[in-house]
Amino acid sequence: MDYVTLGRTGLQVSVMSLGAGGSSRLGMQTIKSEQEAATIVAKAIELGINLIDTAEAYGTENVVGAGLQHVPRESVYISTKYSLQHNKVLKRPEDYEKSVDQSLSNLKTDYIDIYHLHGVAADDYAYAVEHLVPEMIKMQEKGKIRFLGITEAFGSDPAHQMLHQAIQDDCWDVMMVGFNMLNQSARAQIFEATIAKNIGVLDMFAVRRALSHPEALAEIIASLLAEGKLDPDKVNPVNSLDFLVHQHGAESIMDAAYRFCRYEPGIHSVLMGTGNVQHLADNIASANRPPLPEADIQKLKNIFGTIDSVTGN
Repeated sequence: MDYVTLGRTGLQVSVMSLGAGGSSRLGMQTIKSEQEAATIVAKAIELGINLIDTAEAYGTENVVGAGLQHVPRESVYISTKYSLQHNKVLKRPEDYEKSVDQSLSNLKTDYIDIYHLHGVAADDYAYAVEHLVPEMIKMQEKGKIRFLGITEAFGSDPAHQMLHQAIQDDCWDVMMVGFNMLNQSARAQIFEATIAKNIGVLDMFAVRRALSHPEALAEIIASLLAEGKLDPDKVNPVNSLDFLVHQHGAESIMDAAYRFCRYEPGIHSVLMGTGNVQHLADNIASANRPPLPEADIQKLKNIFGTIDSVTGN
């Protein structure tokens, strides 16, 4: 496993990190027990991952805490997240510390390395900066959190409208950004600024349904073609990404997806979610392989470089 400096945090993080949310929730979304899910966390650490991401909304903080019980605290970085709304109503700033304390209890730790505001909508950003950032700074001063983070709601904001606001401010140490082969818009819209400001970037949505299920990919490609957003002379509507898999290229489309994001300038660590140990090992193997051939990268940029309307789900 390779490690890089997460921007101005100075944290040396693994280039692949484990996410405890998404469609898997460490396998708990299907049939895994909490004990089995905690085993995934422990196995990730064993394989070299040292950054684990969760959130109060995922219901997996306690599982992450259990999975890290026999791991030296200083050897792992914990990232978790605070949701701004409850039942579609913005939470009161005075309730913020209670959520931090609950996360600390769930995670069985006395500090959180990166504490994000979770899935912030563009319309809620001003509220977050005015009312919640001061509370986050108070938690820093108390030693409960180390670094301030913010994550976009990529599913409903694939064009990064919220982050366009956030990159104007200097309070964010880490940002969680949606970026993948099908939507590379963060490269010009977000990463130029995060690189300039030395903001740590965690990549989400590297692989979602479209990059792991051929039928879902075909549906997205057909939709983009119908909307005139893709050049029909540049893309095969049936096997649009098969050109990536060849002797000197990727071993699979998922392998290509992780490697494409892992080597993107501006991205420090790529989040993955799984409830399967073999899947975990396979994804880490992808992160340890070299970049995709330059010709393949340029073809991906040529086909999808202007797309900012899909997420890959």
